[in-house]
Amino acid sequence: MEKYSMNKVILVGRLGKDPEVRYTNKGDAVANLVLATTETWKTKNGEQKEKTEWHRIVVFRNRAEFARENLHKGAMIAVDGKLRTRKYEDKKGNKRYTTEVMARNIIILSSVQKEGSRAPKTPDTSFGKKKKKGKEEIPF
Repeated sequence: MEKYSMNKVILVGRLGKDPEVRYTNKGDAVANLVLATTETWKTKNGEQKEKTEWHRIVVFRNRAEFARENLHKGAMIAVDGKLRTRKYEDKKGNKRYTTEVMARNIIILSSVQKEGSRAPKTPDTSFGKKKKKGKEEIPF
């Protein structure tokens, strides 16, 4: 029997703040996003309830640059990625853990325009894919 597992996350929500972008020693962009997802329901008494979850999203390279240029607090986005838990030490030397979504794709569903900004451009989704040279043959 083959064992199978999957690490896949799809979230749709609103950005809680503008992306925070930093650069690695090699010059690669890394963006940190905070995404809110909210669910609502009615209790047996008919009372409307609401719960918001906050998710940490990490985006790399050209997608991080896209986030820096086009995403702003309040924008509704869809994120496709995987979960990653990492260990770090806080300022007091205590070991801490955090779970983040490593984003593969981000889709802007509704944007919030900053004053003087342009409409968002489409991100380059070719990262990690080999470019094909020449004409492709159609197999039929």
